[in-house]
Amino acid sequence: MSSQDQSQNAGALAASGNDSAVTACDFSLKDLPDSFFEDPYPTYRELQSIDPVHKLPDGSLFLTRYNDLEAIYKDTTRFSSDKKVEFAPKYGAGSLLFQHHTTSLVFNDPPLHTRVRRLIAGALNPRAISELEPSLIVLVDSLLDRIEARGEADLIEDFASAIPVEVIGNLLAIPREERHPLRGWSLSILGALEPFLSEEVQSRGERAVAEFLDYLRRLVAERRKRPGDANHDVLTRLIEGEAASCEKLSEIELLHNCIFILNAGHETTTNLIGNGLELLLRFPEQKQRLINEPTAIKPAIEEFLRFESSNQLGNRRAAMDAEIGGVAVPEGALLTLCIGAANRDPGQFDQPETFDIGRTPNRHLAFASGTHACVGLNLARLEGRLAIGRFLARFPDFKSRGSPHRARRARFRGFTSLPVKVG
Repeated sequence: MSSQDQSQNAGALAASGNDSAVTACDFSLKDLPDSFFEDPYPTYRELQSIDPVHKLPDGSLFLTRYNDLEAIYKDTTRFSSDKKVEFAPKYGAGSLLFQHHTTSLVFNDPPLHTRVRRLIAGALNPRAISELEPSLIVLVDSLLDRIEARGEADLIEDFASAIPVEVIGNLLAIPREERHPLRGWSLSILGALEPFLSEEVQSRGERAVAEFLDYLRRLVAERRKRPGDANHDVLTRLIEGEAASCEKLSEIELLHNCIFILNAGHETTTNLIGNGLELLLRFPEQKQRLINEPTAIKPAIEEFLRFESSNQLGNRRAAMDAEIGGVAVPEGALLTLCIGAANRDPGQFDQPETFDIGRTPNRHLAFASGTHACVGLNLARLEGRLAIGRFLARFPDFKSRGSPHRARRARFRGFTSLPVKVG
Protein backbone atom coordinates (compact mmCIF):
# COMPACT_ATOMS: atom_id res chain seq x y z
CA MET A 1 0.00 0.00 0.00
CA SER A 2 1.39 3.42 -0.92
CA SER A 3 1.65 6.28 1.60
CA GLN A 4 -1.18 8.04 -0.23
CA ASP A 5 -3.36 4.92 -0.07
CA GLN A 6 -2.69 4.58 3.66
CA SER A 7 -3.60 8.21 4.29
CA GLN A 8 -6.79 7.86 2.24
CA ASN A 9 -7.66 4.68 4.15
CA ALA A 10 -7.14 6.39 7.51
CA GLY A 11 -9.06 9.45 6.32
CA ALA A 12 -12.02 7.38 5.16
CA LEU A 13 -12.18 5.57 8.49
CA ALA A 14 -11.97 8.88 10.34
CA ALA A 15 -14.84 10.30 8.30
CA SER A 16 -16.92 7.25 9.17
CA GLY A 17 -16.51 7.98 12.86
CA ASN A 18 -13.85 5.39 13.69
CA ASP A 19 -12.13 6.75 16.83
CA SER A 20 -8.95 4.75 16.23
CA ALA A 21 -8.54 6.29 12.79
CA VAL A 22 -9.04 9.79 14.20
CA THR A 23 -6.20 9.18 16.65
CA ALA A 24 -3.95 7.76 13.93
CA CYS A 25 -4.67 10.62 11.50
CA ASP A 26 -4.05 13.32 14.10
CA PHE A 27 -0.99 11.74 15.71
CA SER A 28 1.90 14.15 16.25
CA LEU A 29 4.92 13.70 18.49
CA LYS A 30 4.89 17.42 19.29
CA ASP A 31 1.32 17.49 20.57
CA LEU A 32 0.80 14.49 22.85
CA PRO A 33 -1.95 14.23 25.49
CA ASP A 34 -1.12 13.20 29.06
CA SER A 35 -2.83 9.85 28.45
CA PHE A 36 -0.17 9.00 25.87
CA PHE A 37 2.65 9.22 28.41
CA GLU A 38 0.76 6.88 30.74
CA ASP A 39 -0.04 4.35 28.01
CA PRO A 40 1.13 4.92 24.42
CA TYR A 41 0.35 1.40 23.25
CA PRO A 42 -3.28 1.89 22.11
CA THR A 43 -2.02 4.68 19.84
CA TYR A 44 0.80 2.49 18.56
CA ARG A 45 -1.66 -0.31 17.76
CA GLU A 46 -3.88 2.05 15.81
CA LEU A 47 -0.98 3.40 13.79
CA GLN A 48 0.37 -0.08 13.16
CA SER A 49 -2.93 -1.35 11.81
CA ILE A 50 -4.09 1.78 9.94
CA ASP A 51 -1.04 3.84 8.94
CA PRO A 52 2.24 2.01 9.76
CA VAL A 53 4.34 4.49 7.75
CA HIS A 54 2.67 7.58 9.18
CA LYS A 55 3.46 11.06 7.87
CA LEU A 56 3.80 13.50 10.75
CA PRO A 57 2.78 17.18 10.42
CA ASP A 58 6.42 18.21 9.92
CA GLY A 59 6.76 15.84 6.93
CA SER A 60 8.84 13.20 8.71
CA LEU A 61 7.73 9.57 8.92
CA PHE A 62 6.75 7.57 12.00
CA LEU A 63 7.27 3.80 11.61
CA THR A 64 5.65 1.15 13.82
CA ARG A 65 6.17 -2.26 12.17
CA TYR A 66 8.87 -4.64 13.39
CA ASN A 67 10.01 -5.74 9.93
CA ASP A 68 10.37 -2.14 8.75
CA LEU A 69 12.53 -1.20 11.73
CA GLU A 70 14.70 -4.30 11.41
CA ALA A 71 15.29 -3.63 7.70
CA ILE A 72 16.30 -0.03 8.40
CA TYR A 73 18.67 -1.01 11.21
CA LYS A 74 20.47 -3.40 8.85
CA ASP A 75 20.69 -0.99 5.91
CA THR A 76 23.30 1.58 6.93
CA THR A 77 23.88 2.60 3.32
CA ARG A 78 20.40 3.96 2.66
CA PHE A 79 19.55 5.02 6.23
CA SER A 80 21.95 7.27 8.11
CA SER A 81 22.33 7.79 11.86
CA ASP A 82 24.06 11.15 11.40
CA LYS A 83 21.88 13.83 13.02
CA LYS A 84 23.52 17.07 11.87
CA VAL A 85 20.74 17.90 9.41
CA GLU A 86 18.01 17.09 11.94
CA PHE A 87 19.56 18.69 15.03
CA ALA A 88 20.83 21.97 13.54
CA PRO A 89 17.35 23.58 13.43
CA LYS A 90 16.34 21.93 16.70
CA TYR A 91 19.25 23.11 18.87
CA GLY A 92 21.08 25.67 16.74
CA ALA A 93 24.23 24.62 14.90
CA GLY A 94 26.51 26.47 17.33
CA SER A 95 24.96 25.13 20.54
CA LEU A 96 26.56 22.71 23.00
CA LEU A 97 23.64 20.30 22.66
CA PHE A 98 24.19 20.20 18.90
CA GLN A 99 27.93 19.66 19.39
CA HIS A 100 27.34 16.90 21.92
CA HIS A 101 24.67 14.89 20.14
CA THR A 102 26.33 15.11 16.71
CA THR A 103 29.69 13.97 18.12
CA SER A 104 28.52 11.06 20.29
CA LEU A 105 28.64 7.45 19.13
CA VAL A 106 24.95 6.78 18.71
CA PHE A 107 24.21 9.67 16.34
CA ASN A 108 27.01 9.07 13.88
CA ASP A 109 27.96 6.96 10.91
CA PRO A 110 31.39 5.46 10.16
CA PRO A 111 34.20 6.29 10.45
CA LEU A 112 33.58 8.06 13.80
CA HIS A 113 31.03 5.46 14.90
CA THR A 114 33.42 2.62 14.05
CA ARG A 115 36.38 4.12 15.90
CA VAL A 116 34.49 4.99 19.09
CA ARG A 117 32.50 1.76 19.18
CA ARG A 118 35.63 -0.35 18.84
CA LEU A 119 37.27 1.46 21.76
CA ILE A 120 34.24 1.21 24.08
CA ALA A 121 33.42 -2.38 23.08
CA GLY A 122 36.97 -3.42 23.92
CA ALA A 123 36.44 -2.27 27.49
CA LEU A 124 33.02 -3.96 27.70
CA ASN A 125 34.06 -7.41 26.48
CA PRO A 126 32.50 -10.48 28.15
CA ARG A 127 35.46 -11.03 30.46
CA ALA A 128 35.46 -7.42 31.65
CA ILE A 129 31.71 -7.55 32.29
CA SER A 130 31.96 -10.81 34.24
CA GLU A 131 34.65 -9.23 36.40
CA LEU A 132 32.21 -6.44 37.29
CA GLU A 133 29.72 -8.89 38.81
CA PRO A 134 31.21 -9.26 42.34
CA SER A 135 31.34 -5.50 42.93
CA LEU A 136 27.88 -5.09 41.43
CA ILE A 137 26.48 -7.68 43.85
CA VAL A 138 28.06 -5.79 46.76
CA LEU A 139 26.50 -2.54 45.52
CA VAL A 140 23.02 -4.03 45.05
CA ASP A 141 23.08 -5.75 48.45
CA SER A 142 24.18 -2.56 50.20
CA LEU A 143 21.22 -0.71 48.66
CA LEU A 144 18.89 -3.53 49.70
CA ASP A 145 20.24 -3.37 53.26
CA ARG A 146 19.29 0.31 53.46
CA ILE A 147 15.83 -0.38 52.07
CA GLU A 148 15.29 -3.21 54.56
CA ALA A 149 16.31 -0.97 57.45
CA ARG A 150 13.66 1.60 56.46
CA GLY A 151 10.97 -0.90 55.45
CA GLU A 152 10.06 1.21 52.43
CA ALA A 153 11.67 2.85 49.43
CA ASP A 154 11.25 4.83 46.27
CA LEU A 155 12.51 2.21 43.84
CA ILE A 156 13.77 4.85 41.42
CA GLU A 157 15.59 7.22 43.73
CA ASP A 158 16.76 4.64 46.28
CA PHE A 159 17.55 1.74 43.97
CA ALA A 160 17.15 1.76 40.19
CA SER A 161 18.95 5.05 39.46
CA ALA A 162 21.75 4.44 41.97
CA ILE A 163 23.00 1.27 40.29
CA PRO A 164 23.97 2.46 36.79
CA VAL A 165 25.47 5.69 38.10
CA GLU A 166 27.84 3.68 40.30
CA VAL A 167 28.62 1.16 37.55
CA ILE A 168 29.43 3.86 34.99
CA GLY A 169 31.31 5.84 37.61
CA ASN A 170 33.46 2.74 38.16
CA LEU A 171 33.96 2.19 34.41
CA LEU A 172 35.23 5.75 34.00
CA ALA A 173 37.00 5.62 37.37
CA ILE A 174 35.25 8.77 38.55
CA PRO A 175 35.98 9.41 42.24
CA ARG A 176 32.93 8.37 44.26
CA GLU A 177 32.68 11.72 46.03
CA GLU A 178 32.36 13.45 42.63
CA ARG A 179 29.45 11.39 41.26
CA HIS A 180 26.55 13.29 42.78
CA PRO A 181 25.81 15.57 39.77
CA LEU A 182 26.02 12.79 37.17
CA ARG A 183 22.37 11.75 37.22
CA GLY A 184 21.09 15.33 37.02
CA TRP A 185 23.35 16.10 34.06
CA SER A 186 22.20 12.95 32.29
CA LEU A 187 18.48 13.66 32.80
CA SER A 188 18.84 17.22 31.55
CA ILE A 189 20.80 16.28 28.42
CA LEU A 190 18.52 13.36 27.52
CA GLY A 191 15.44 15.46 28.24
CA ALA A 192 16.46 17.69 25.35
CA LEU A 193 16.17 14.71 22.98
CA GLU A 194 12.40 14.59 23.40
CA PRO A 195 10.39 15.44 20.26
CA PHE A 196 9.01 18.63 21.83
CA LEU A 197 11.72 20.97 23.12
CA SER A 198 10.75 23.89 25.35
CA GLU A 199 13.10 26.80 26.03
CA GLU A 200 13.43 25.70 29.65
CA VAL A 201 14.38 22.12 28.74
CA GLN A 202 16.86 23.35 26.13
CA SER A 203 18.43 25.76 28.61
CA ARG A 204 18.80 23.00 31.21
CA GLY A 205 20.37 20.71 28.63
CA GLU A 206 22.85 23.39 27.49
CA ARG A 207 23.85 24.09 31.08
CA ALA A 208 24.30 20.38 31.84
CA VAL A 209 26.57 19.85 28.81
CA ALA A 210 28.67 22.88 29.79
CA GLU A 211 29.06 21.73 33.40
CA PHE A 212 29.80 18.15 32.40
CA LEU A 213 32.45 19.28 29.89
CA ASP A 214 34.15 21.45 32.52
CA TYR A 215 34.26 18.51 34.90
CA LEU A 216 35.53 16.07 32.26
CA ARG A 217 38.34 18.38 31.16
CA ARG A 218 39.72 18.26 34.70
CA LEU A 219 39.17 14.50 34.95
CA VAL A 220 40.86 13.80 31.60
CA ALA A 221 43.84 16.01 32.49
CA GLU A 222 44.26 14.06 35.72
CA ARG A 223 43.95 10.70 33.93
CA ARG A 224 46.57 11.71 31.36
CA LYS A 225 48.97 12.25 34.24
CA ARG A 226 47.99 9.05 36.01
CA PRO A 227 46.56 6.52 33.51
CA GLY A 228 44.48 3.61 34.75
CA ASP A 229 44.29 0.03 33.50
CA ALA A 230 43.00 0.33 29.92
CA ASN A 231 41.45 -3.15 30.17
CA HIS A 232 39.01 -1.89 32.79
CA ASP A 233 39.13 1.92 32.80
CA VAL A 234 37.10 3.07 29.79
CA LEU A 235 38.36 6.64 30.08
CA THR A 236 42.00 5.54 29.92
CA ARG A 237 41.15 3.32 26.97
CA LEU A 238 39.51 6.22 25.12
CA ILE A 239 42.45 8.52 25.88
CA GLU A 240 45.07 6.03 24.70
CA GLY A 241 43.15 4.90 21.63
CA GLU A 242 44.05 1.83 19.64
CA ALA A 243 47.83 1.43 19.50
CA ALA A 244 47.63 -1.17 16.72
CA SER A 245 45.75 1.15 14.38
CA CYS A 246 47.29 4.40 15.68
CA GLU A 247 43.73 5.75 16.04
CA LYS A 248 42.90 8.28 18.71
CA LEU A 249 39.90 10.44 19.41
CA SER A 250 40.14 14.19 19.22
CA GLU A 251 39.63 16.05 22.50
CA ILE A 252 36.05 16.99 21.53
CA GLU A 253 35.25 13.40 20.50
CA LEU A 254 36.71 12.10 23.75
CA LEU A 255 34.78 14.46 26.02
CA HIS A 256 31.42 14.08 24.33
CA ASN A 257 31.63 10.29 24.16
CA CYS A 258 32.34 10.16 27.89
CA ILE A 259 29.08 12.08 28.34
CA PHE A 260 27.41 9.63 25.95
CA ILE A 261 28.58 6.62 28.00
CA LEU A 262 26.93 8.02 31.11
CA ASN A 263 23.73 9.01 29.32
CA ALA A 264 23.33 5.77 27.37
CA GLY A 265 24.03 3.55 30.35
CA HIS A 266 22.20 5.53 33.00
CA GLU A 267 18.67 6.36 31.88
CA THR A 268 17.92 3.17 29.96
CA THR A 269 19.18 0.86 32.73
CA THR A 270 17.35 2.85 35.39
CA ASN A 271 14.19 2.42 33.32
CA LEU A 272 14.81 -1.30 32.80
CA ILE A 273 15.02 -1.89 36.55
CA GLY A 274 12.13 0.43 37.44
CA ASN A 275 9.85 -0.81 34.65
CA GLY A 276 10.65 -4.42 35.50
CA LEU A 277 9.77 -4.09 39.17
CA GLU A 278 6.59 -2.17 38.36
CA LEU A 279 5.54 -4.91 35.92
CA LEU A 280 5.92 -7.48 38.68
CA LEU A 281 3.61 -5.40 40.84
CA ARG A 282 1.14 -5.07 37.98
CA PHE A 283 1.20 -8.79 37.15
CA PRO A 284 1.37 -10.65 40.49
CA GLU A 285 1.03 -14.08 38.86
CA GLN A 286 4.21 -13.43 36.88
CA LYS A 287 5.90 -12.14 40.02
CA GLN A 288 5.04 -15.39 41.82
CA ARG A 289 6.26 -17.37 38.84
CA LEU A 290 9.64 -15.64 39.05
CA ILE A 291 9.79 -16.23 42.81
CA ASN A 292 9.15 -19.93 42.21
CA GLU A 293 11.64 -20.07 39.31
CA PRO A 294 14.54 -17.70 40.05
CA THR A 295 16.44 -18.98 37.00
CA ALA A 296 13.71 -17.45 34.85
CA ILE A 297 15.27 -14.03 35.49
CA LYS A 298 17.13 -14.16 32.16
CA PRO A 299 14.05 -14.51 29.92
CA ALA A 300 12.18 -12.20 32.30
CA ILE A 301 14.69 -9.40 31.59
CA GLU A 302 14.07 -9.81 27.87
CA GLU A 303 10.31 -9.59 28.42
CA PHE A 304 10.68 -6.46 30.58
CA LEU A 305 12.65 -4.93 27.71
CA ARG A 306 10.08 -5.96 25.11
CA PHE A 307 6.89 -5.12 26.99
CA GLU A 308 8.05 -1.73 28.37
CA SER A 309 11.03 -0.74 26.26
CA SER A 310 13.28 1.72 28.08
CA ASN A 311 13.99 3.52 24.83
CA GLN A 312 10.79 3.86 22.80
CA LEU A 313 12.01 5.86 19.81
CA GLY A 314 14.97 5.87 17.43
CA ASN A 315 15.75 8.01 14.39
CA ARG A 316 17.28 7.72 10.94
CA ARG A 317 17.59 9.88 7.80
CA ALA A 318 17.18 8.53 4.29
CA ALA A 319 20.60 8.97 2.66
CA MET A 320 19.07 8.24 -0.76
CA ASP A 321 15.70 7.45 -2.27
CA ALA A 322 14.39 4.26 -0.70
CA GLU A 323 11.27 2.23 -0.01
CA ILE A 324 9.88 1.09 3.33
CA GLY A 325 7.10 -1.48 3.43
CA GLY A 326 6.02 -0.55 -0.09
CA VAL A 327 6.08 3.20 0.64
CA ALA A 328 8.45 5.47 -1.33
CA VAL A 329 10.81 7.43 0.92
CA PRO A 330 12.67 10.36 -0.68
CA GLU A 331 16.29 11.17 0.01
CA GLY A 332 16.60 13.38 3.08
CA ALA A 333 13.39 12.15 4.73
CA LEU A 334 13.58 11.98 8.54
CA LEU A 335 12.34 8.76 10.12
CA THR A 336 11.23 8.02 13.68
CA LEU A 337 11.51 4.33 14.49
CA CYS A 338 8.96 3.37 17.13
CA ILE A 339 10.66 0.59 19.09
CA GLY A 340 7.80 0.44 21.59
CA ALA A 341 5.33 -0.36 18.81
CA ALA A 342 7.60 -2.81 16.99
CA ASN A 343 8.11 -4.77 20.20
CA ARG A 344 4.34 -5.39 20.33
CA ASP A 345 3.88 -6.14 16.65
CA PRO A 346 1.54 -9.15 16.23
CA GLY A 347 3.40 -9.97 13.02
CA GLN A 348 6.47 -10.79 15.12
CA PHE A 349 5.15 -11.76 18.57
CA ASP A 350 2.35 -14.15 19.52
CA GLN A 351 -0.13 -12.42 21.85
CA PRO A 352 2.07 -9.30 22.01
CA GLU A 353 -0.10 -7.59 24.64
CA THR A 354 0.43 -10.49 27.06
CA PHE A 355 3.24 -10.07 29.57
CA ASP A 356 4.98 -13.46 29.78
CA ILE A 357 8.34 -13.77 31.58
CA GLY A 358 8.97 -17.11 29.89
CA ARG A 359 8.40 -15.84 26.35
CA THR A 360 10.58 -17.54 23.77
CA PRO A 361 11.70 -16.67 21.22
CA ASN A 362 11.89 -13.00 22.09
CA ARG A 363 13.77 -11.12 19.39
CA HIS A 364 12.85 -7.67 20.63
CA LEU A 365 14.45 -4.46 19.37
CA ALA A 366 14.92 -2.75 22.74
CA PHE A 367 18.67 -2.55 22.06
CA ALA A 368 18.15 -1.75 18.35
CA SER A 369 19.85 -4.09 15.89
CA GLY A 370 22.71 -4.32 13.41
CA THR A 371 25.75 -2.04 13.51
CA HIS A 372 24.09 0.34 15.97
CA ALA A 373 22.97 -2.30 18.47
CA CYS A 374 23.62 -0.95 21.98
CA VAL A 375 27.30 -1.41 22.79
CA GLY A 376 26.51 -1.88 26.50
CA LEU A 377 23.62 -4.32 26.12
CA ASN A 378 25.31 -7.16 28.02
CA LEU A 379 26.20 -4.84 30.89
CA ALA A 380 22.60 -3.57 31.05
CA ARG A 381 21.32 -7.16 31.13
CA LEU A 382 23.69 -8.03 33.96
CA GLU A 383 22.63 -4.98 35.98
CA GLY A 384 18.96 -5.82 35.40
CA ARG A 385 19.33 -9.48 36.36
CA LEU A 386 21.22 -8.78 39.55
CA ALA A 387 19.11 -5.80 40.63
CA ILE A 388 15.68 -7.32 40.02
CA GLY A 389 16.62 -10.88 40.92
CA ARG A 390 18.24 -9.99 44.22
CA PHE A 391 15.51 -7.48 45.10
CA LEU A 392 12.81 -10.11 44.60
CA ALA A 393 14.75 -12.74 46.54
CA ARG A 394 15.08 -10.35 49.48
CA PHE A 395 11.59 -8.80 49.30
CA PRO A 396 9.18 -11.29 47.66
CA ASP A 397 6.17 -9.61 49.28
CA PHE A 398 6.96 -6.03 48.27
CA LYS A 399 3.87 -3.92 47.64
CA SER A 400 3.00 -0.50 46.31
CA ARG A 401 2.62 2.23 48.94
CA GLY A 402 1.37 4.96 46.64
CA SER A 403 0.84 5.89 43.04
CA PRO A 404 3.87 5.57 40.77
CA HIS A 405 4.72 8.61 38.65
CA ARG A 406 5.84 8.21 35.07
CA ALA A 407 8.24 10.62 33.46
CA ARG A 408 6.42 12.74 30.88
CA ARG A 409 8.64 11.56 28.06
CA ALA A 410 7.90 9.94 24.72
CA ARG A 411 11.42 8.70 23.93
CA PHE A 412 12.59 7.33 27.27
CA ARG A 413 9.88 5.38 29.10
CA GLY A 414 10.28 5.09 32.83
CA PHE A 415 9.23 6.37 36.24
CA THR A 416 10.34 9.35 38.29
CA SER A 417 8.93 7.76 41.44
CA LEU A 418 7.90 4.23 42.38
CA PRO A 419 7.10 4.04 46.13
CA VAL A 420 6.90 0.59 47.76
CA LYS A 421 6.91 -1.01 51.18
CA VAL A 422 8.96 -4.12 51.81
CA GLY A 423 8.29 -4.91 55.45
